[in-house]
Amino acid sequence: MASIRAATARDAPGCVAIVDGLDDWFTEDVPDKVRRDLRDHDGWVIDDAGVVAGFVIAERRGPRAAEILWAAVATERRGTGLGTGLIDHVLDELGADGVQIVEVKTLDGSADYAPYEATRAFWLARGFVQFDTIDPLPDWPPGNPAAILAVALAPTRPHP
Repeated sequence: MASIRAATARDAPGCVAIVDGLDDWFTEDVPDKVRRDLRDHDGWVIDDAGVVAGFVIAERRGPRAAEILWAAVATERRGTGLGTGLIDHVLDELGADGVQIVEVKTLDGSADYAPYEATRAFWLARGFVQFDTIDPLPDWPPGNPAAILAVALAPTRPHP
């Protein structure tokens, strides 16, 4: 049975193997970024009998905000609910730690790239709202407009 746990440095090869299996979604520079970000930021994995079946890496952006930098589920496990469970778990943990808003960036629909239609639909179904498109986004290849999405985990306005 698969379980979700905090990621460790030992999970990097499993996370990179998932990225390598999703070449329609990730560019060739992503494995090195995943290794670095797994070392430098919070991460979670779906552990299925010692095999990484999915992962999320999130960067804290202060005490009340975070960005999901990377999220992926192994090709053969996509569509089974593992990604939903993983994101729900991560959002619950971030919320319990005081995070009020979480951002994620993905390829915007104006890019007209079919693999990302399901990706955007996934984030929207988890409660994320697209509030901007940036093109060019620094550190993204030209011609790849970024959809900026966020989900509120708690109110951000003070109440009188």
